[in-house]
Amino acid sequence: MSVISKNELMINEDIRDKEVRLIDADGTMLGILAINEAQKLANSKNLDLVKIAPQGVPPVCKIMDYGKYMFELAKKEKEARKNQKIISIKEVRVSPSIEDHDFEFKVKNAYKFLKDGDKVKVSVKFRGREMHYTSIGNEILGKFEEAVKDVGTVEKRPKLEGKSMIMILNPKQ
Repeated sequence: MSVISKNELMINEDIRDKEVRLIDADGTMLGILAINEAQKLANSKNLDLVKIAPQGVPPVCKIMDYGKYMFELAKKEKEARKNQKIISIKEVRVSPSIEDHDFEFKVKNAYKFLKDGDKVKVSVKFRGREMHYTSIGNEILGKFEEAVKDVGTVEKRPKLEGKSMIMILNPKQ
């Protein structure tokens, strides 16, 4: 018996069941037949017998052109991959003692990233004694959220992780 991968279906002689529920190439139900009768029917039409629902009782098989079916499946998969949007996460780092101009510059960058459809991770890095004043980091992230509210929404509220406070912003649809 050959090993079948997850996405491969059993075809023709690989099917070992005694009887199967058979569906014709045009989609009509032919009923429950013995496997050798189903195989003869498929061979007479120069098509393959493919087990499409192995968990059924009895298993469901369909008469089809297996090569054409796999080609169509690969084509659909390729089309789906082509149409998917890849979202990347951009990071903007600020410090608790950031100046106004630097803050505005970081906001402008985050604004641009959100407009392009990327997520933005805003992190405040605390060093040394700054760890005692995490409320300042909370204020800065609140101010940051307010500054980009027309292009982004908060996905993850500000949270202290180690020596950093992190907030994640999503672009608005």
